[in-house]
Formats: sequence, structure tokens, C-alpha cells
Amino acid sequence: MEGKYTFKQFYQNLEDGYQIYFTYVRNRYLLFKTADNCYTQKLLSVDEKNPQPRNSMLTFKRVKEMFPHMEDIEYKVGILDEKI
Repeated sequence: MEGKYTFKQFYQNLEDGYQIYFTYVRNRYLLFKTADNCYTQKLLSVDEKNPQPRNSMLTFKRVKEMFPHMEDIEYKVGILDEKI
């Protein structure tokens, strides 16, 4: 990341209800807030040679650990697209 976008801004966007798309270790994910200290991460890219869980529940601490390694961050506002 370029260093201009901070975790504080990222966290505020999650709190404001944004759905955040990002790439992490060559996989594309969707992240959104589910409840206090609970975030849902959905796997968007499927690689049969490297299976990953399709849905994961993450804590604030785990999201903060992942943030420095996230790439290609995008946002979406609105209702979650259920075809994912």
C-alpha cells in the first residue's frame, strides 16, 4: 500500500457499513461487519489447488493483522450481493 490509507480509515469504513473487497495472498475476498468485534470474510476467487474456507468469521484483531498485506482495496455500499 502507498502509506496514505491508514487502518483507522479502513476501520471507520467498516463501521460505516461499507463492504470491502481486497486481495490477500493471491486470493480475492469480501469483508463486512457482522456484529461488534465480528466481521465476515467471503472468498471470491476459488483455486482448487489451494483450497481456502469460503466463509470465515474474523475478530477485530485478525482484521488489523491482515490490513498491511491487503492489496487492491475496493468498496461497495448497499445490500450484499447474494450470488457471491
